[in-house]
Amino acid sequence: MFFQYTTDRLVLKILKPEHAHLVLDFYNRDRELFEKYEFSRMPDFYTTEHQQKILRFEFNGALQMSTVRFYVFLKDAPDKIIGTVCLHGISRSFYHSCEIGYKFSSEFHHNGYASEAIIKALEISFKDLKLHRVKAMVCDGNEPSMRLLENIGFRHEGLCKDYMLLGDTWMDHHIYAMTVNDYCDTL
Repeated sequence: MFFQYTTDRLVLKILKPEHAHLVLDFYNRDRELFEKYEFSRMPDFYTTEHQQKILRFEFNGALQMSTVRFYVFLKDAPDKIIGTVCLHGISRSFYHSCEIGYKFSSEFHHNGYASEAIIKALEISFKDLKLHRVKAMVCDGNEPSMRLLENIGFRHEGLCKDYMLLGDTWMDHHIYAMTVNDYCDTL
């Protein structure tokens, strides 16, 4: 696995702590949107220092192949993060699987960037990491994300009741998955 990949329009990179200012800018631009679908943030989350710690943790996770977060940039705007795609919970042993998560700035929605980045992450999962299965969990009511996954070729496998605590509320999540066989069928 490499620490940088490209697609027709995008660059996917694993970042180091010195890029914390770019990450902080990304989160601040869509703070309300991202917080709607994620767990409560630490009080110092929106600081450069905290983002440096996270990037250090993520970089080490990539070295250990336990978590791989790619920050997504447009090829023609290499200094502005437009999204992230993360392969986490990478499990070898009997499973050869992971979970994929993603988020993109609202400024860049409806341009196909998320699809392009996720498809590249799937290629990395199945070809480079030799995984068998990738799953995605989507908060009930997040119709755009469900359509995105279905359009890429993920299949809906069910609903997990009270799956994640978001704010003060336990939220149901839909589980989607794709296996390497599904991926090969979509090529």
